[in-house]
Amino acid sequence: MKRFLIALACALSITAVQADTLLVDRSKRAETAALPRRGSLMITVEAQYGAPNEKRDAVGDPPISRWIYPAFTVYFEHDHVVHAVLNKSTPNEQGPKPVQ
Repeated sequence: MKRFLIALACALSITAVQADTLLVDRSKRAETAALPRRGSLMITVEAQYGAPNEKRDAVGDPPISRWIYPAFTVYFEHDHVVHAVLNKSTPNEQGPKPVQ
């Protein structure tokens, strides 16, 4: 029973380390990624990166829309980039846990 508990504890700690590693990997990719620059126009983004996989309609006031590419997502206010972020490395990637 003691060996089982030790093996279980090791397996759980390895899983946590792998999730943390994925987040670190995405952070490192963000440093070197060529993402659209803040203030760029939609037409410029589409000319440089091609058509996105998906265009989400604008919501809110001011209207915020997003374009989803395979590696990143671009957020627009009206027709200007306000933010661009890398997508998750894998569907199972988890970010930091909230502080309690």
